[in-house]
Amino acid sequence: MSHPDSNSDAAPLAGKRLLIVGTVDTLPRAAAAVCESRQLRTAVVGSALLSEDEADRDPPTWSCGIPTLGSIEDIDRIARETGATIALLCVPAAMSALGARAQRALEASGLSVRQLPLIEDLASGLSQPQTHSPNREIDPGALFDRPPRTTDPALVRSVVAGKRVLITGAGGSIGSELARICAAHEPSLIILMDRSDNALFEIDRQLRATHPEVNRRVVLHDVVDAPRTLERMEELAPDIVFHAAAHKHVPLMEDHPAAAVNNNLFGTVAVADAAIAVGVERFVMISTDKAVNPTSVMGATKRMAELYVRSLNECQSGTRFSLVRFGNVLGSACSVLPIWAKQIAEGGPVTVTDPRMTRYFMTIPEAASLVIQSAALVEPGTREATGREVFVLDMGEPVRIMDLARRFVSAHGLIPLLPDDREHTDATGMRIAVTGRRPGEKLHEELVYDAEQLAPTPVPGVQSWSGERPDPEHVAAMLSDMTRIRNRTDVASVIEAIGVYVPQISGPKPEHEPTIVSARATIPADAA
Repeated sequence: MSHPDSNSDAAPLAGKRLLIVGTVDTLPRAAAAVCESRQLRTAVVGSALLSEDEADRDPPTWSCGIPTLGSIEDIDRIARETGATIALLCVPAAMSALGARAQRALEASGLSVRQLPLIEDLASGLSQPQTHSPNREIDPGALFDRPPRTTDPALVRSVVAGKRVLITGAGGSIGSELARICAAHEPSLIILMDRSDNALFEIDRQLRATHPEVNRRVVLHDVVDAPRTLERMEELAPDIVFHAAAHKHVPLMEDHPAAAVNNNLFGTVAVADAAIAVGVERFVMISTDKAVNPTSVMGATKRMAELYVRSLNECQSGTRFSLVRFGNVLGSACSVLPIWAKQIAEGGPVTVTDPRMTRYFMTIPEAASLVIQSAALVEPGTREATGREVFVLDMGEPVRIMDLARRFVSAHGLIPLLPDDREHTDATGMRIAVTGRRPGEKLHEELVYDAEQLAPTPVPGVQSWSGERPDPEHVAAMLSDMTRIRNRTDVASVIEAIGVYVPQISGPKPEHEPTIVSARATIPADAA
């Protein structure tokens, strides 16, 4: 139970006539908390139970002599007889439907309703049931059951302080968060590079407001233009490059595979080659779990970019190349949460492609901070301080998308209604509809090919992985063949060419449920 004196709404309750409303389990704790408050204990006129069935069972008297006066069904009488003006509603977040009905009944009786949260709900990040607000801000981290990853400021500072930091894709969700974190740790210069003028303008505006002391350069540029990319990097001379620019939308890339090849592969090639040419110390590529056993064009092109980046550590001894692989980022632009929020605002339904689908999830600040910290694990001028160059963020256990949707709907004060649920039809219900998987989507994602090759690192939440070294001849042939098809408009021929180097996208899409990889599980080895 959260103590009433700690609630910002507690002070205005002094001098009011209060009625505590809850369940048999929550009322004793609510009454005890209220009795401990000097401001509130003399104002309580009684309590009421949410259920008439509970009220029929020899209603008890709680601590401080607070009487039980009936149930929510008697609220008109109780309010009239006691002169109560405010109801302190104490309902577990898991009982959001019951809480929403109780709130409507209390307000209909002329009572002002205040939520009295349970300490376990506060600790888990779950909100108390409230009336529905389509514009309610939801903390993404509260939607999955694990503690948030913490940032080691000293480690971030060891990477960033005094350095010239270039971020490609700086206007995107991860790129902009990387910029915000770096700006807070005294870089000598932050270089914001993106081809979207709107996104670039916005992150520059934010940094100007929050860190006006930090030197910034804003570069409107498409990294796919290799000659100009080299010119810009020669001019700017970065020490560290965080390469976040990429096409990320799986279904869209199925229809535009040449665009994915150009941006995801050749954009990476352009930035990486320029990094070597200008003597960049560290180059960190942002990758994805979709690059593991990829069944989509997006995943396949990120996989090819990974192979190229890893191959560069074999052919030069200056710039240290690494990549960081993680799953879905909650709250990023065009990710599932903004889409669901818009669907709720429009009256629903909230859509899920497949009720069996699972994904790894992490918040934007978690992912970005771990990306920067992982950069400290590969020292410039060495052959790899850890002996590894692929870093995998420990994202906990995978989450069922259907479960995430239900939590998100509940967090908006609504009752999640599954497709076959016909019990609730009132305004507090929100239908969850199954629409079917989209092209290129897997049921389950994996983070590594062989989990037995995962090893812990000094950074909590970051693991390293080392598979077979990329064959330089294979990588050179891949680049040559992809160069020939990168501007084709024939979708089938481009996908066929990609499939030569990433065979998974040419075969049947997997329907099986592979063993999911986390820090605590393994999957069969795969030589791809």
